[in-house]
Amino acid sequence: MPLTLHTQELTLTTPAVLFSAVSLIMLAFTSRFIAYTQLVRNLKDRYDNDKKPTILAQIKTLQKRLKLLRIMQIIGISSLCLCVLSMFLIYISFTLIAAYIFGLSLVLLVISLCLSIWEIQISSKSLHLHLHDIEK
Repeated sequence: MPLTLHTQELTLTTPAVLFSAVSLIMLAFTSRFIAYTQLVRNLKDRYDNDKKPTILAQIKTLQKRLKLLRIMQIIGISSLCLCVLSMFLIYISFTLIAAYIFGLSLVLLVISLCLSIWEIQISSKSLHLHLHDIEK
């Protein structure tokens, strides 16, 4: 039994639904970036005054989180761009290609969300370091 793709159900509104989800995710990522900016400045000032190993560990963790955030944003924006491309392809009646492009945009969105989960795990470990430093 061959696998068939039912593209007749893909309309301009299908990829458009993803716009609000990606927009909210990008807003959350931007908020994280702003918070990281403040955190970097605070950690740098603290490290300049006191060269504690826990502060250095927090800085290294923050560098990893910033890299992940950048990748998450790039993949999320790529997902949105593919959504727009998919809508254009639907508009010019290239529905089969549009369906594959839209599927790829969904995959990129899922990857971005999975990276977000990974970043949250790293963030939790960083908070644990901070709390451990307070306990001392």
